[in-house]
Amino acid sequence: MTKPLLLCLAFLLAPVAWAADKPANAGTPLRYTFSWPLDAEGLKPRGGSTQGAPVTLDLAPSPEWKALQAAGLSPQERDRRAILAMAGSYRVSFDFLEIASYTAADDPVKLGPYQSWGTEKVYVDRNEPGFVSLVHILEMRIAGKDGKPGEPIVTKHWRQDWAFEPEAIVEYLGRDRWQRRPVPEAARRGAWVQTVYQVDESPRYASLGRWQHNASFSTWISGETWRPLPRREWSVRKDYDTLIGTNRHTVNPTGWTQEEHNLKARLDATRQPDAAFPYLGREVGMARYERLKDPDFAAADRYYAATKSFWHEVLATWDAAFVKHGTLTLKGPVDKLGLFVPLFERAAEIEEGKAQGAHAPVIRKALGDIGVPN
Repeated sequence: MTKPLLLCLAFLLAPVAWAADKPANAGTPLRYTFSWPLDAEGLKPRGGSTQGAPVTLDLAPSPEWKALQAAGLSPQERDRRAILAMAGSYRVSFDFLEIASYTAADDPVKLGPYQSWGTEKVYVDRNEPGFVSLVHILEMRIAGKDGKPGEPIVTKHWRQDWAFEPEAIVEYLGRDRWQRRPVPEAARRGAWVQTVYQVDESPRYASLGRWQHNASFSTWISGETWRPLPRREWSVRKDYDTLIGTNRHTVNPTGWTQEEHNLKARLDATRQPDAAFPYLGREVGMARYERLKDPDFAAADRYYAATKSFWHEVLATWDAAFVKHGTLTLKGPVDKLGLFVPLFERAAEIEEGKAQGAHAPVIRKALGDIGVPN
């Protein structure tokens, strides 16, 4: 395995955010406006602490935003342009806070706010009238002891697919199980489904929602959605297993935001919230995508161009499995168990020009190890 891949996998498996970077006031404990308890000195933010390269934000309205504001667009086309406006190069900040706890727990690691940030490029992978696919790829430059940024480290992050009036969606049912569900005609009319995929193109969550537009922003909000625990939670929490909440995407002139409002749920053996004590707390989250001026994502561009068709083949294998079987239960959390590693290794070989033979056998074996039947 190459050294860059080892570094990427280290970031994937570490209990910190992607491409994490110190805030400007890293020497002072940060105070959330409504963090709690008020007298808990140990309630400090957790997250990334790696120093990264400085960036410059682009404060001018983007061409994509201007295209979104054009007059005379059909509702579907304006929606599509809002989705396309999420593509670009960004500084991304991640903030999460448990605003209410329904237990007596006072562990500051569990209750403490989470914050980090990184740099990421969002590519338009497919662009059709009723379908848009966006691929997120991180390019990290970590500063050394002398303060100078090192060589770029590229990591495939996540994918979001948007389909207009979908006939079916793949939903998370809890405990590593996903199910393909038909969508009634009345429910899908005028709606877009956002399907989010994990690093290996395995499903994460999906939900229907409708876009709303005005001169200040365009926004889409999901229905109630189940999702597996993210890395920031399973790395410190063992007392719950599912997030249940809503997800809002809002596009503005210089970038976009993603808001989450989640319940932290414990499921019983039937994959339903445990009747004895279903919810441990409620959290809010905000990811801010701020557009960069004169960004350099050359390494990410090379990785994306070289591996695009491979990841399409992986995604097609997942899609075929859901069409054939309807419901899939995996052996365990893909990222938590490192089950994505063989696919990342193959992608690295492709980028380096070292891949031998067809990819299909490698993909089938990797997904079989994850628990996807042929």
